[in-house]
Amino acid sequence: MSSITEPSGNSGSAPFFSKQATVAKPGFSRWMVPPAALAVHLCIGQAYAFSVFNGPLTKVIGITQSSADDWSLTSLGWIFSLAIVFLGLSAAFAGKWLERVGPRRTMFTAACCFGGGFLVSALGVYLHQIVLLYLGYGVIGGIGLGLGYVSPVSTLIRWFPDRRGMATGMAIMGFGGGAMIAAPLSVALMNHFRSATSIGVAETFVVLGIAYFISMTIGALAIRVPPADWKPAGWTPSATGQNKMISRNHVHIDQALKTPQFYLIWLVLFLNVTAGIGILGQASVMIQESFKDTVTAAAAAGFVGLLSLFNMGGRFVWASASDWIGRKNTYFIFFALGAVLYYLVPGFAASGHIALFVLAYCVILTMYGGGFSTVPAYLADMFGTAFVGGIHGRLLTAWAAAGVAGPVLVNYIRAYEVAQGVAKADAYTMTVHIMAVLLVVGFICNLLIKRVDDKHHMSDAQLAKGA
Repeated sequence: MSSITEPSGNSGSAPFFSKQATVAKPGFSRWMVPPAALAVHLCIGQAYAFSVFNGPLTKVIGITQSSADDWSLTSLGWIFSLAIVFLGLSAAFAGKWLERVGPRRTMFTAACCFGGGFLVSALGVYLHQIVLLYLGYGVIGGIGLGLGYVSPVSTLIRWFPDRRGMATGMAIMGFGGGAMIAAPLSVALMNHFRSATSIGVAETFVVLGIAYFISMTIGALAIRVPPADWKPAGWTPSATGQNKMISRNHVHIDQALKTPQFYLIWLVLFLNVTAGIGILGQASVMIQESFKDTVTAAAAAGFVGLLSLFNMGGRFVWASASDWIGRKNTYFIFFALGAVLYYLVPGFAASGHIALFVLAYCVILTMYGGGFSTVPAYLADMFGTAFVGGIHGRLLTAWAAAGVAGPVLVNYIRAYEVAQGVAKADAYTMTVHIMAVLLVVGFICNLLIKRVDDKHHMSDAQLAKGA
């Protein structure tokens, strides 16, 4: 069956933001596309650094300390939660629209939403109306997060059919690393704008909103899609050597939901993320309680930073490796090695082996990040590239679910253990062993994934119509 038919013809006569206008002309280098994707993902990766605003936002009125009329941390916590919820919802429900209008319009819409969300939030800080922060960063910004996350990925997959994992790894690595830029930049801006009458948050939001809008717009303007039936010079699908798991056919976004493969991959992502995200959120407290009187708060902060580096690096390294060993084998490694490491970690803590404890969690976090960057290529292998952006968007509901399940498992089981008289240093043992069991279940789910049945594939006529 033929590959997906992209728009062709004279793109110069097409509306600027149409999909037709983004078709690359002869001589265009596909290596121009990853920087365009990074221009978006490095911006929306700021979401992981939003916590730097929580403390200052509790002192908007009091300035030096919280006053009775200032917002509480519990109220502020809903801003990030809303953003993640609307990331998942927008990615899931805008899939068909994304595939119809193309990456340029989608990425520009993401720029407007994400940058505009900061501006609405700045107004909320100025007027001290928290509902505007919920609406701005939470709802509008969250929509920008979702659209910005999925829109470059499907384009990269089409440009790099020979290196799908590496291509998606480059972009999604940017999402993991965006916080490393955003956190110190945000703190520096707040310090710059701080005064006797302002905590500096509103002004920082304005600067970030404008800067992110410009950067994401540059990415949207630079993005291109390949011409009809384009393929890398000298490459043929059979050259990948990754057996029967890579399909040359395509499955419609709605039909994908009728296949067992979609739900098995959903569980694979959910279980992999659940096992990592809860630990990531409690890393600082966990290492201090596991090595009481040995690890200081400063050292724990360094541990968190180290985990972030391995999370980011794993997104590129594992996704690139999956091009050689296959997506299914990559997830087998995630689940098998992860389960073993989770089982061993309590012993490392009990015996005082800090280096082994840190190394184990660093490896676990590479596989947590690698799960995000490998799954788009996994989907392209199974369902083809025609609707992979929309299918990926719907699969990200697994991330939203894991974002709830992971922290709940870690926090509530720990609290229960402590309430039962278990020492804080030992309170994570049951949690990490449960994580190991979840990874074993993920291993089984991954084992059950087979190629999609031919009855789900689109015909050439359907592809031509974009049905």
